[in-house]
Amino acid sequence: MENIAKGAAEITIIEDGFHLIRLKNDTAQKASFSHHVDSNFLQFHYCLKGTIQLAFNEGGYKLDLKEQNSYLLYNPSRDLPINLTIEPQTWFISVLISIKKFHSLFSPDAQHVSFLSPENKDKKYYVDGKISPSMAVALHQLINYNLNDTIKQLYFKGKSYELLSLYFNTEEEANIEACPFLADEENMRKIKRAKEIIIERMTDPPSLNDLSREIGLSLKKLKEGFKEVYGDTVYGFALDHKMDYARQLLDSGQHNVNEVGLRVGYSTGSHFISAFKKKYGTTPKKYISGK
Repeated sequence: MENIAKGAAEITIIEDGFHLIRLKNDTAQKASFSHHVDSNFLQFHYCLKGTIQLAFNEGGYKLDLKEQNSYLLYNPSRDLPINLTIEPQTWFISVLISIKKFHSLFSPDAQHVSFLSPENKDKKYYVDGKISPSMAVALHQLINYNLNDTIKQLYFKGKSYELLSLYFNTEEEANIEACPFLADEENMRKIKRAKEIIIERMTDPPSLNDLSREIGLSLKKLKEGFKEVYGDTVYGFALDHKMDYARQLLDSGQHNVNEVGLRVGYSTGSHFISAFKKKYGTTPKKYISGK
């Protein structure tokens, strides 16, 4: 089992006592990841897809966290370092927040957050739960973040606060109102299926109208839902995936530029070169020679 590949694991310090971890294992192999977390921190773990195994007490206790499930951990009497086994094709996000900062986010009368009460402040707290559709939107926006790096920290902070508020929201109707196109899990499933189709048919993607018919969602909901969940238009996402795959093929050194262009769906080498240069600011040939 390999450690998580460079670039697939990212720890962002949003501010003192407030951290975000993003993990993507898009390989066919299991991976591992470790990160020290002391007893001052609450841990909110979310598995977007695949399966994560959390190990504690030097492997003496293990917990599986499966797709679309969450886990909250807090133990003021001992450190709980994160030791993860990450299954292939798994996406995972953790929000780590100090108990001091967490308390400051809520008013003293927030009785629905049970461990905020004075009598519970020194007790350990473990709870599992489901990822709601609204939480899934925020999580996918975090895992697929592709905006300007200068606003990344601010964006992560806002989305992490959104996740915390949704986690403790007891009004399910509010979740639906917050994101009307995700009124149920079925719509979320259809949006995810649209992404899978785009990836599967990268070289010959369906039109938006054909795609909306295939997944059983209106064109308007497909466009709005895809942008909300994945942070990009359907075609923008498809192009990014195509170019990323092309770069991986070039990195392998097993294909020339024309072959790579054909494999990602371009009928002529010039069209591929133009698209690659627009995306990465350099030609495929210069990209290879610069490695």
